[in-house]
Amino acid sequence: MSTTIKLDTIEKYNRLLGTETLHPLVGVTDLSKLTSIKHCRKEFGFYCIYYKELECGTIQYGRSKYDYQEGTLLFISPGQIAGTDDGGETLNPKGLALMFHPDLLYGTPLARRIKDYTFFSYDSNEALHMSEREKRIILNCFHDISEELEHAIDKHTKQIVASSIETLLNYWTRFYERQFITREIPNKSVLSRFENLIREWFESGKAKNYGLPTVQMCANEICLSPNYFGDLIKKELGKTAQEYIQLYVVGKAKELIAENEMNVSEIAYELGFKYPHHLTRIFKKVTGLTPNEFRSKAG
Repeated sequence: MSTTIKLDTIEKYNRLLGTETLHPLVGVTDLSKLTSIKHCRKEFGFYCIYYKELECGTIQYGRSKYDYQEGTLLFISPGQIAGTDDGGETLNPKGLALMFHPDLLYGTPLARRIKDYTFFSYDSNEALHMSEREKRIILNCFHDISEELEHAIDKHTKQIVASSIETLLNYWTRFYERQFITREIPNKSVLSRFENLIREWFESGKAKNYGLPTVQMCANEICLSPNYFGDLIKKELGKTAQEYIQLYVVGKAKELIAENEMNVSEIAYELGFKYPHHLTRIFKKVTGLTPNEFRSKAG
């Protein structure tokens, strides 16, 4: 049976790694100073960002493979499980790990914004791959945090460290936006699959039988995490995946209204709505008119 180690504090993780704890709520570990890391499944009670200094070679992205020779960043949030208990170990690891507990953020501006950094919910195959310039920026930020932790803890430590972490998170947001752009060809493939998925859902009658398609369902079909999928679609289309679905539904509703053979309730059920007023609400949100007002104006 698989065993999972619960790491609810940074001190527990440091003990597992065999490193010193300088601050109970935040830590930076230089993995190259470790001779090995034993493999185990870990449930994290804090945020953890791994910077891996290795040549990635061919990596899996969705169902496709791409070659990258840059360092990668992996993001883990509280409650996530990572690792494997295959009994093995990684010898002479390279890279850095930044860990910070949610309690560190209380009373800081970052506490209100941490949920905005959606890359903490990306899958491991959606890791950030940085250029040499980007790596230098990030390593300098890691160094600044590490330097601050070498000082005795005082009333300024929390704000200084939280501010440095927020700077890192903002850089990573920028770098992910760059990655979406530099991966234009695979992104276009995802966009095309998404558009085909929505079209097939309605043309095959699945909407009537199973309801409206969801962003979660689309992401699963394309083998991406919902957050990465949603961010990618918004970057490519300038609108969210949910907004795209709503626009498509309204377009289909307009087609059915133009045929003038079905009432609003029949159209709503045909398109997968449980209640007609849900269609009316979305239709008016998009067009400024109710379906009946649109019909009267068009007729």
